Amino acid sequence: MPSIVFSARPACGFDDAVARTIDALKVQGFGVITDVDIAATLKAKLGVERPPYRILGACAPSYAMQALDADPHVGALLPCNVVVRQDAATGQVIVDFMNPQAVLGLIDAAAIAAVADAVTARLTAVRDSLDAAR
Repeated sequence: MPSIVFSARPACGFDDAVARTIDALKVQGFGVITDVDIAATLKAKLGVERPPYRILGACAPSYAMQALDADPHVGALLPCNVVVRQDAATGQVIVDFMNPQAVLGLIDAAAIAAVADAVTARLTAVRDSLDAAR
């Protein structure tokens, strides 16, 4: 089974990485439909200080529709999560992308596999654009 994530290490600060990631996702046809600030939530709910950590729920509607048409259960695996985080030890900003081939591979259906391949290609392009901006 392939890794559940693939990553980029943009050479910029956290807030800039979030903005660059959102912009790069748009170029590849994704919108961000959720944005969860995990560090702020842990601080507010538990009083715990953590390095910046945000989960962006990325969705390309046409691919989501194709996957849902093939199997309505796939909604439990959507949207594609993209995590922008700062490593506590090094301060390095890392962008982790959910690997659609690994996650959607949980469903044994050719139509889902085709969507996973297409979405993986687009997310890989986003990753590559963030790494190229170094």
